[in-house]
Amino acid sequence: MTDLIYNIVWSPALIVLLVGAGLYFTIRTRCVQIRRVGLMARLLFGRRRSDGDSFSPFQAFCVALSGRVGTGNIVGVATAIALGGPGAVFWMWVIAFLGASTAFTESTLAQIYNFRHEGQLRGGPASYIEKGLKKPWLGMLFAILTIAGYGMLLVLTQANGVSGAFQNSFAVKPWVSGAVLAFILSLVIIGGARRIANVATVVTPFMAVAYIIMAIVIICANISSVPAMLGLIVKNAFGINPLVGGMLGSTFAMGVKRGLFSNEAGQGGGAIVSASAQNDMPAQQGLVQAFSVYIDTLLVCTATALMILCTGNFNLVDASSGEILYAAAPALGNNYVGYTQAAIDSVFNGFGSAFVAVALSFFVFTTLMAYYFYAESSIAYIFSRMGKAGGKSERAALWAYRIIMLTLVVLGACTSSDIAWKWGDVGLGLTTWINVLSLLFLFPQALKALKEVESKNPTKK
Repeated sequence: MTDLIYNIVWSPALIVLLVGAGLYFTIRTRCVQIRRVGLMARLLFGRRRSDGDSFSPFQAFCVALSGRVGTGNIVGVATAIALGGPGAVFWMWVIAFLGASTAFTESTLAQIYNFRHEGQLRGGPASYIEKGLKKPWLGMLFAILTIAGYGMLLVLTQANGVSGAFQNSFAVKPWVSGAVLAFILSLVIIGGARRIANVATVVTPFMAVAYIIMAIVIICANISSVPAMLGLIVKNAFGINPLVGGMLGSTFAMGVKRGLFSNEAGQGGGAIVSASAQNDMPAQQGLVQAFSVYIDTLLVCTATALMILCTGNFNLVDASSGEILYAAAPALGNNYVGYTQAAIDSVFNGFGSAFVAVALSFFVFTTLMAYYFYAESSIAYIFSRMGKAGGKSERAALWAYRIIMLTLVVLGACTSSDIAWKWGDVGLGLTTWINVLSLLFLFPQALKALKEVESKNPTKK
């Protein structure tokens, strides 16, 4: 049943839709993700505080980035290399470039159609689907799928990544890792959106910078291998002199899927956070969130990929049979998180496993905070449309969800890795289908908002 649902949701049509939409947005915005990088940075750091209970652009950036930077950046990248070969990294870069324009579009629309709920700005795809497309039933469906996808299925995947790393490094039983993670998470999410934003603003930049510094050290220690490694990535991306024949389809598919899983562009999560930010013009937050895709994929994901590839600590595995087709690190088998751990161990003997386990725990912790915020905002949307906003029923539903999520953290830690990843992909695919199709219809409004921002921030000549 799991495979059947997975194959339906992740049919080739979804990959075509994602790539096609990203190309369309890129062309129509005249490559805004490249043209306005400088403006993105200025907007990100220009307003650090917000009024009332809403987020500043920087806080929204950190919460959205915490949702993007998670187990996909360590385990997901290793999985992409194992099942798709080194060339999958190239397609992850392509998806990041195209995804930045998609992230701009969805986050701009989220600003246009946000609403105030209990003193805080809320919104996202559910809101712009309802108000922009005039499809309230579809907006309600999206909110429900967000709770099921982000708030439940993807929780399993994230928790599973942490338990696997701690089991490898410290022989900690999975249920123990899950229970500790659930307890610490509960201390944050019970405090609501403001506590989540405050924690993300401190923890997210710190963990990303520390991880990238470690990657730079590993790469510098293997600097002589870098030219050949980069050539291997490009050659395998196009099936030229592949390590194992017949992997080109898997290379492309894994690069797209793992790239999307990591940067979330088109899935709608970043848009939910963007709706809660205060900006003078809607497209400003769209530009900020486009920048977060670069941080996630071009920096953090690339850091993982280059560490693994330049040290040669990876195997190639047949996705259907599990057979190891190429064994550069036979002792690791299909222990994907072990690829990153072994890469660091090759320079700092005995330290890699512990570092990755701790880094992954930080990544997953902040990602789960973001997932909770997505679900909380979706619950707020549902009850606001039912005319029961802020009432006892909403508060009861919120507490019930908190209990469910924390339980899933423990269950996910004890679940088979393959099953957890497949259900995570299902959750990602369900919301992506609805969101990307909606973006194509509503894009003219995002383009109009972009022109408004650019008229007040002309390109310097």
